[in-house]
Amino acid sequence: MAASDTPSKTRGLAAVSAWLAGLSARERRLVLIAAAVLGLGLLWWVAIAPAWQTLRQAPARQAAADAQLARMQQFAQQAEALRAQSAAAAPSRDEALRQLEAASATLGGSAQVSVVGDRATVALRQASPVALAQWLQQVRSNARLLPVESQLSRDAASGGWTGTLVLAGPPLATAN
Repeated sequence: MAASDTPSKTRGLAAVSAWLAGLSARERRLVLIAAAVLGLGLLWWVAIAPAWQTLRQAPARQAAADAQLARMQQFAQQAEALRAQSAAAAPSRDEALRQLEAASATLGGSAQVSVVGDRATVALRQASPVALAQWLQQVRSNARLLPVESQLSRDAASGGWTGTLVLAGPPLATAN
């Protein structure tokens, strides 16, 4: 605060005091009541309303934070399972092919598997989206094979997937 500000503030307070002294008792009381109402309104607007709003939003924010924590813990468990799986020895080529055939059997007659070299090609006909997603999960986790190429189209009438998926992975690259 500069030294020149103090005299002007003192003059301003003196002017307000002189103005109030010139008012009748009833007018002074009304001015003080109006100032108190304005002060209380300012206190509500600056201090109480934001705190009240925070308290009302706390349960919803807590629920959102709990849901996010649960998702993060689920992701951590999945990461730990994948880490443990990658630490385990990869299945042999024969075991990977058995796992691929077993997973493909869950698709019923909508999947045909052919293996050439280090790649497996799966031809799909009207495979349901849910069954295809489960099949991909089984192939990835049990046979350790991943899609490297895909040519799939969805039939609008039935909602099934038709086309080919080419799978590859370390188990198919090793020969017994």
